[in-house]
Amino acid sequence: MQVSNRLAKVNPSATLAMSQKTNELKAAGADVINLTMGQPDFETPKFIEQAAIDSINAGQASFYTQATGLPELRTAISHRIERRTGYHYDASQIVATNGAKFALYCLFNAILNPGDGVIVPTPGWVSYVEQVRLAGGVPQAAPASDGFKVTVDDLDRVVNDHTKAIIINSPQNPSGTIYNKQELTLIGNWALRHNIMIVSDEIYSDLVYNGAKATSMLSLDPAISANTILIGGVSKSFAMTGWRIGYAAAPAPVAKAMATICSHATGNPAAVSQYAAITAFNSDGSSTEKMRQAFEDRLNTIYPLFNRIPGFKLAEKPTGAFYLFINVKDAVTNLGYDSADSFAMDLLEKTGVAVVPGRAFGNPNYIRLSYAAAKDNLLEAAKRIEDFVTGSSTPHTAND
Repeated sequence: MQVSNRLAKVNPSATLAMSQKTNELKAAGADVINLTMGQPDFETPKFIEQAAIDSINAGQASFYTQATGLPELRTAISHRIERRTGYHYDASQIVATNGAKFALYCLFNAILNPGDGVIVPTPGWVSYVEQVRLAGGVPQAAPASDGFKVTVDDLDRVVNDHTKAIIINSPQNPSGTIYNKQELTLIGNWALRHNIMIVSDEIYSDLVYNGAKATSMLSLDPAISANTILIGGVSKSFAMTGWRIGYAAAPAPVAKAMATICSHATGNPAAVSQYAAITAFNSDGSSTEKMRQAFEDRLNTIYPLFNRIPGFKLAEKPTGAFYLFINVKDAVTNLGYDSADSFAMDLLEKTGVAVVPGRAFGNPNYIRLSYAAAKDNLLEAAKRIEDFVTGSSTPHTAND
């Protein structure tokens, strides 16, 4: 039985694949520290869980909703966006989806014709490229020439007559880099000059550290805001990865097209999750702040530990999200590996520490690890990795 030619060009998610390998080792009894997943290690706040329970007990969660989500949810999202950015969307311009990942998938299918290009800055999240391909588009990789942020010069090198959109992710997965207001303004005006839509993935906007600020594309010039589709959700800010509620906020024609796709693809996000998300979006943010402070403490603790490992280079300290993106080229060479991929696999098998090879993000000499894990686990992981690289002790074996 054959699959479609389109799907044959798409690669599985590297983060999920590595996490699956890790879970298999755990199931076999291995002592594994999983630093692959971009998911907070906190439980969803009790008041949000209670809102879901209340909706069930009241009989509200038993029925279909509008394909784009409950009106109360879309209004709550609109209000939250306006509080954060100053930009107002009508509730009809909000499309609630089964996670932010599906918001992106739905968006690309709504805006792309076969052969349309989407500029994907690298490094970048693993699914951008594949989702563009699934929608029949052409991903146009734009490597950052200095650090992890693209400039208009970088974009000029890849743009062509077929380019339809550009993705900007700030704070960025995998590096934790944040674009400042000036950088975003330059990119926003560049997109306007080229008649290119901006897809602004701001899923990590609440998770910034050590005095850093995350500027939204929507807070810039009104013309830039009107040319932007905002992507967000509850997974990172409210520790709700399993609830699967994301959203797109878009110009009316795009929102309408996305609504049509959702009506045929998913029907609606789970009603019980929508009621939980309403409470999350209407909350005062104190639960998010508590989590943010914990991530900041972890970052400040482990950054120097990983930075001192021979052959590990962290060009800059992350200011957002919850990842370290580490250049391990020298370590890979010094230890005799042929790639960061084989280094990461041996690291997992011999030390029980799971990380994601950077090739999946467009940077093959890097690895990504998540510090959305218990602090004790992070400290132990840093020790195991340092011992593995320096050979200062017999490596722990995942199968011990």
